[in-house]
Amino acid sequence: MTVLPAHREDIELRTSDGLTLVGELATPASGPIEATLITLHPLPTHGGFMDSHIYRKASWRLPHLANVAVLRFNTRGTHSPRGTSQGEFGGGGPEEADVHAAVDYAVTHDLPNRWLVGWSFGTELALMHGAELDVEGAILLSPPLHRAGEADLQAWTASGKPVTVLVPEHDDYLRPEAATQAFEPLTQAELIAVEGAKHLWVGEPYVRRVLDEIVSVVAPHKAPLPTEVDASVVE
Repeated sequence: MTVLPAHREDIELRTSDGLTLVGELATPASGPIEATLITLHPLPTHGGFMDSHIYRKASWRLPHLANVAVLRFNTRGTHSPRGTSQGEFGGGGPEEADVHAAVDYAVTHDLPNRWLVGWSFGTELALMHGAELDVEGAILLSPPLHRAGEADLQAWTASGKPVTVLVPEHDDYLRPEAATQAFEPLTQAELIAVEGAKHLWVGEPYVRRVLDEIVSVVAPHKAPLPTEVDASVVE
C-alpha cells in the first residue's frame, strides 16, 4: 500500500458524443516520462473502476520506480472516489468513444510512448477499439474474449503492433491452454501464463509480477522493479 512520489492531477476526458469522463494522471515527480500507460478497467457492472487495485498500485509506484506515467479513468457511467463519469454503461460498443478520448488526451498532452493496458473487460475495449489508435501496442491482463472476436484480433495483427497477454493459471474465463488457441489469429501476440494467479491478481506477489511484466514491455531498461525504496521517499 506504499504511495511513492509523483505528480498526480485530476483530469477530465471529453468524448466525441459529448460526455465528460473523470480520471487521474500520475507522472514522474522528476525526470523524463519513459512511457505512458492508458489503463482500461474491469467490468463496471461487477465492481471494476479506475481504482481497481492493479491500476491504483501502478499509479502509486510506477512514476517513481520506472518514470512511467499512468492515466486512469472511469468509463461512461462508472463511479469511484474520484467521481462518476457521465453516461451509462454501454456493454463495450459505445465505450469506443471513451477509449478514443483517453488516447486523444495523451496525444494532445504530449505523453510519450503510449500503451493501452486492459484488464478483463478493459482488454475487450483495447482489442475492439485500439488497433488503429496512436499507441505503440497493448498489454492485456486476464482477457475473457467474451466481446472481442476474430476480426478484432486480425485488426491488431494487421497493425503490426506488439500485444502482450498475461493469462492467470486459474483464470475464471480463459486459461492459458485455451488462450493460446484463442489468440492464434493475433500472430504477434506474446502470451505469458502466470502460475498460481487468478483473474483478479489478488496478492502482492501477483501485483508485482504484473507490474514487472508491464514495465519490461514499455520501459525494459527499468525492469525488474526494485522491491525496496528509501523510507524518506514514502508518502
